[in-house]
Amino acid sequence: MTVSATLAASETIAARRAAGEEVLALAFGEAGIPVHPLLGQRLARAAAETSYGPVAGIGSAREAAAGYWTRRGLTTDRDRVLLGPGSKPLLFAVLHATGGDVVVPRPAWVSYAAQATLLGRDPIRVPVPEGEGGVPDADGLEAAVHAARDEGRDPRVVVCTLPDNPTGRLASEGSVKALCEAARELDLVIVADEIYRDLVFEDGPFPSPAAWAPERTVTTTALSKNYALGGWRIGAARFPDSDLGERLRETVRGTASEVWSSTPMPMQHAAAYAWSDPPELADRITAARRLHGTVAHGVAAVLAEAGCAVEAPQGGFYVWPDFAPLRGALEERWSVRTGADLARVLLDEFGVGVLPGSAFGTDQADLHLRVAVPGLYGSSDSERLAALVSTDPLQMPWIADALASLRSKLAALTATR
Repeated sequence: MTVSATLAASETIAARRAAGEEVLALAFGEAGIPVHPLLGQRLARAAAETSYGPVAGIGSAREAAAGYWTRRGLTTDRDRVLLGPGSKPLLFAVLHATGGDVVVPRPAWVSYAAQATLLGRDPIRVPVPEGEGGVPDADGLEAAVHAARDEGRDPRVVVCTLPDNPTGRLASEGSVKALCEAARELDLVIVADEIYRDLVFEDGPFPSPAAWAPERTVTTTALSKNYALGGWRIGAARFPDSDLGERLRETVRGTASEVWSSTPMPMQHAAAYAWSDPPELADRITAARRLHGTVAHGVAAVLAEAGCAVEAPQGGFYVWPDFAPLRGALEERWSVRTGADLARVLLDEFGVGVLPGSAFGTDQADLHLRVAVPGLYGSSDSERLAALVSTDPLQMPWIADALASLRSKLAALTATR
């Protein structure tokens, strides 16, 4: 098992910058905005909380998480909630609890397949519907599961992300409903990673699988994306109100007791405040959504100008350009034959750090890249805060300069000799 592609890219870029190189850091999916002072105060107040606490989490934090989901249309009791040090270990524990093989979308966030591998299971990859992301195509899911079972394998769980990392797309309601119907027919547990839910750019109904398959959907969230608290490591899982849900929750709780014992207590108190959706934090989420959406669309426009095929980003802070229309020029000028070749040329020749689609499960020859836009928000907390509160972040001089630099680098990349 190697270091996660996203974390490895972050370390590589940090090392190059430490060596004095200029790098446009577009590889790592960190939200890139300063902590809200009120959240910092809550954490500081709880610094003396040094006991282990309950394995599932303190009551006030689980109650707040239950309320968070209830206000979003998923009625939840706190006894169905379990906390962990980030959603990533919770996802791993849920996959362990389900047993059997794991179905993941193609493309998908790097850790889903890696966690399946850690559990000794070869992930089953199913393409997403055309123009969408995060949810395996229902017909493809049925075919893949039946084929796997014919081979003697035992698929038991399907993972989806709404909205998606890496594509920045939100699966349609029709695709999510079809997935739920297929999962019920195939008797699969659904794991819905909704960590970017609060960062959907346009208002409208949210297609949560738990709305259509409540008896078999485990939903996860965290504070690392909406409030940019990745380093605080606090996440929550919502289990189904069913016998299956109770079994899974108890198994995950047992795993937690042997792996992380309890979620860090100071973070739980801060999370109890954040998940209660206090009015004084509402503006922060609104501003974050505006910043991510505006810059993501700005980056998508620059990539489209360069000749890439780009679907409009819908949530989170990612853009998923396809350089396939430029394949001939890229191969002739730079000997680019794979996505990894393209990412390497961009970093070595132009100082642009991105990740190839193959890191997310696409074919090696695929020329999609994942572009994470928070690296453009500024080089200091003061710049990032100014971008966050701006009504037009693209007018911030450092963001405008970064976009102009990206535009010129792409022009040089795609120019003929």
